[in-house]
Amino acid sequence: MLMKISVLEAAEDLNRVTMKLGCVLTAGVLYFSPTMLWAVQMLLDWLILQGPVSPIFEGDPLILRCQAWQDWPLTQVTFYRDGSAMGPPGPKKELSIAVVQEADSGHYHCSGIFRSPGPGSPETASPVAIKVQELFPVPLLRATPSAEPQYGDPVTLSCQTKLPLQRSTARLFYSFYKDSRIVRDRGLSPELQIPTASEAHSGSYWCEAATEDNQVWKQSSKLEIRVQGPSSSTAPPTLNQPPQKSAVPEPTPAASPGPQPPLSTPSKDPGFSTPAQVSDPHLYHQMGILLKQMQDMRALLGHLVTELRNLSALLKLETTKGSAKYE
Repeated sequence: MLMKISVLEAAEDLNRVTMKLGCVLTAGVLYFSPTMLWAVQMLLDWLILQGPVSPIFEGDPLILRCQAWQDWPLTQVTFYRDGSAMGPPGPKKELSIAVVQEADSGHYHCSGIFRSPGPGSPETASPVAIKVQELFPVPLLRATPSAEPQYGDPVTLSCQTKLPLQRSTARLFYSFYKDSRIVRDRGLSPELQIPTASEAHSGSYWCEAATEDNQVWKQSSKLEIRVQGPSSSTAPPTLNQPPQKSAVPEPTPAASPGPQPPLSTPSKDPGFSTPAQVSDPHLYHQMGILLKQMQDMRALLGHLVTELRNLSALLKLETTKGSAKYE
């Protein structure tokens, strides 16, 4: 009878100890560091998959390690994402993705076969959820005060996006495009200024935001700018070019002999400015008209000189024939 009581008491004591240990482990999850949690997990699993502790954003590198109990050697290691193998089995215990995207999010796990002194049987790690966060949203291009400004009014284009608080020290570079050509390439300012709007500034605009290493870049939707107001009455019909062409026309080859003076070419983004540079698109337009008229005049003079030379030669020939006739 005494022996039975002792056995029952020992079983109850063992049960209480087990319950207390379970409570301690459950409560400790809230306070243990990641290293301690990993150690506790290794007591329960032969194989685990180690992932990043800090948040991971698109553009970051990702390294996952298939870790065995007491670092026993593994063979035939395979990594999986959402249940699908990411490659054939091999000896490498690490999976590395140089630049992750949001599409790389998922549940990862690994499997492998222990070599001696392990159990010698296939083991599978529990899945680990990997969430790749967005580094910054797709930028939004806005026009201030309006996307339909009046002729001569200033316009500011803003490429709007935002970095998360954890990456607030990172730098973004902004580029602006109009009708499939670059207006401004990779600047730190998210704004593009048009000091004086003209018809040449009408067109389809969009912007691009990119990280300094250009690993993450995103483009905005297109924004139509339509400048309202009278068109220039001094421009000849040949200068009615589409908005995407430069305000200065291409030079026309002249028929007159001799070299022509070099023409000055405006920058690739006339009429646009940053805080360090301001240009006048109307002045470029008038210069283009003047240069075109000068070239037309030069071509006309060239034709006139040619005709005079031909006439002089003809008169000389007729004079020679007349002299020979009366001799």
